Amino acid sequence: MKFNGKTIIVTGGASGIGKACAQFFAARGGKVIIADKQLEAAQGVAEEIVGSSALHLDISDEHQVKQAVDAAERDGPVDALVNCAGILQRTLPPGELSMKEWDLVMHVDLRGTYLCCAVLGPLMAARGRGTIVNIASVAGMRSAPLHSYGPAKAAVIHLTECLAAEWGPQGVRVNAVSPGFTLTPALEKGIASKNLSPHDMVAGSAIGRLVQPEEIAAAVAFLTSDLASGITGINLPVDLGYLVATPWSSYGGLRRSADSGNVR
Repeated sequence: MKFNGKTIIVTGGASGIGKACAQFFAARGGKVIIADKQLEAAQGVAEEIVGSSALHLDISDEHQVKQAVDAAERDGPVDALVNCAGILQRTLPPGELSMKEWDLVMHVDLRGTYLCCAVLGPLMAARGRGTIVNIASVAGMRSAPLHSYGPAKAAVIHLTECLAAEWGPQGVRVNAVSPGFTLTPALEKGIASKNLSPHDMVAGSAIGRLVQPEEIAAAVAFLTSDLASGITGINLPVDLGYLVATPWSSYGGLRRSADSGNVR
């Protein structure tokens, strides 16, 4: 995959999956714009990546989104948008999850993703080309104690389908990638707080480990590339078999070998 001459905006590009995507595109010739609420962190990443630049962006702020897109397009049209920016939530029952926290997750993860698409997508459609990849989650595909994050990511998957149909006639492709448990700073924070169990996350994976951010980046880059020219409106899980493995717990779990590192 080559992205020579292509300009790609990566929201949430200062860390985690966004940073991995920025590095992946840049290593293959792309001109990457790292758009993040944490400008200093974004600038630090941009200094590490040849051919990239940093841009301050709070995706929940409509005015900022419009300003960021205008700034990005001053040097030429943006060819691709990767919506990585988002926030997590605590695994609280509904009686303890405040509406303030519920609304914030929805405001950033769903509304913010829509805003970025709604501002840049029409410009792509007017040019007759462009690709968008939204980062959703397997939490949007299965039940979990994430009563705002899960529904928000499910909505991102549905939104992806809607926008793929909306802009497909104008040559714009829109797809989603749904990561499983991915070894990012946010996940490490959850492990450190004992809110997440590494053993349980690994046990729920068919392949028996955590997803690496670079594996998500590779899937995102594929869907952005010309290799996926016939693909739009899909949701691609990159979860090491989490979705297929978890139902096996009702039958005693996966049949792991003694040397697999995860024996039932």
